[in-house]
Amino acid sequence: MSDPAAMIVFDMDGVLVDVSDSYRETICQTVQHFTGRPITRELVQGYKNRGGLNNDWLLSQTICRELGFEVDYRTVAAYFDSLFYGGLMQRERWIARDGLLQRLASEYNLAIFTGRPREEALLTLRRFECESLFAPLIGDEDVTRGKPDPEGLLQLRSQFPSTKLLYIGDTVDDARSASSAQVPFVGIAHAGVHERGKLLDLFKQENAVAVIEDINQLMEVLPAYEKR
Repeated sequence: MSDPAAMIVFDMDGVLVDVSDSYRETICQTVQHFTGRPITRELVQGYKNRGGLNNDWLLSQTICRELGFEVDYRTVAAYFDSLFYGGLMQRERWIARDGLLQRLASEYNLAIFTGRPREEALLTLRRFECESLFAPLIGDEDVTRGKPDPEGLLQLRSQFPSTKLLYIGDTVDDARSASSAQVPFVGIAHAGVHERGKLLDLFKQENAVAVIEDINQLMEVLPAYEKR
């Protein structure tokens, strides 16, 4: 290992897993169900760029509210989950190319800090046969305050006080969580993402050490991180 005291911490959605046809589509279908109005994934990305809406149940409720429809949070969450677990979850695509994570795991400790519920995250990791590469895994129920709060990253710092951390994420909430925890951050801004320029500006404001188009470019920017 080039630096055994270093840990790369990954968000999941949009970083390890393409959720365009799962979570993002579930948001769109949930909002249309309660409002009767179709929305686009580009609109969803615009809301994500606002920050403070990392929780997709809350995001769905917020879009409904701003379209003029007040829906109970638990009602939104239950319908959302019926769609997601009812089939949309199976549309997810693993982003990392074969061998990338194994190579990283030979040089760094790998962990996950995600807004997903823990069991949901584990289901996905098992489906793509990657569970053994990540420890620890911090999910939604492991923190009292979700991103952009830095609680998950601070937990990792407390558990591994001598370990140098790096966080990889694709939203402004990920970047703000890292900034608040004083953890270096690499942003992912996919080539075709809506309002990409705005997202790049947001990452810059939060002092991202680098921005890449997807996780497969990570090895290219790690030397700059190691020099910090």
